[in-house]
Amino acid sequence: MNKDKTHAEESKWRCRRCHLDLVVGPVSVAYMGSRFTTDLPHCPSCGMVFVSEEVALGKMADVERILEDK
Repeated sequence: MNKDKTHAEESKWRCRRCHLDLVVGPVSVAYMGSRFTTDLPHCPSCGMVFVSEEVALGKMADVERILEDK
């Protein structure tokens, strides 16, 4: 996936494979045997999901800690 502009708030993300704009919508995520649905940008054609650094280090890291504590 590639970024067209330099400022995050002005940028649009596109799928490098399909050359389509990513759309935000429900995707299924699995971790340690648990599966949940969350809204993330993904390609409407191939389904490739984009996880930003902010989401990976924030929300996903929090969920990871919760699941590991169980």
